[in-house]
Amino acid sequence: MNSKFFIVTIGAWFIFMILAIINAGIRNNVYKPIVGDLAAHQISTIIFVTLILIVTYLVLRFANLELSNSEALLMGAIWLISTMAFEFIAGHYAFGNSWEKLFADYNILKGRIWCLVLITTLFAPYLTNKLLQR
Repeated sequence: MNSKFFIVTIGAWFIFMILAIINAGIRNNVYKPIVGDLAAHQISTIIFVTLILIVTYLVLRFANLELSNSEALLMGAIWLISTMAFEFIAGHYAFGNSWEKLFADYNILKGRIWCLVLITTLFAPYLTNKLLQR
């Protein structure tokens, strides 16, 4: 592992955060008033999962990183931990969301599928790396 690995890892994560904020803004201002909260949450989750996969592919394709399986999983783990820290710390303290609201997005039994974003964030570098090694 070298400094390029960490620069690419953190740089890609910042791209995800910008896209997540844009995605949330579009969700809240465009289709949430039309389809309601739950459907809007589900739609934006699927959109963001797709964006994570596309950005991961583009970043790994053009960064010319030759990652081992463990490095790809480490990249995903860094993204996952950073995402969850941002979600809870910024979500609560900067955006004023209650802890209950933040944890509600993890309730799959109520149709909240945010966990798909976290799973994708963790495994996208590994899966993309495998795809690029073909």
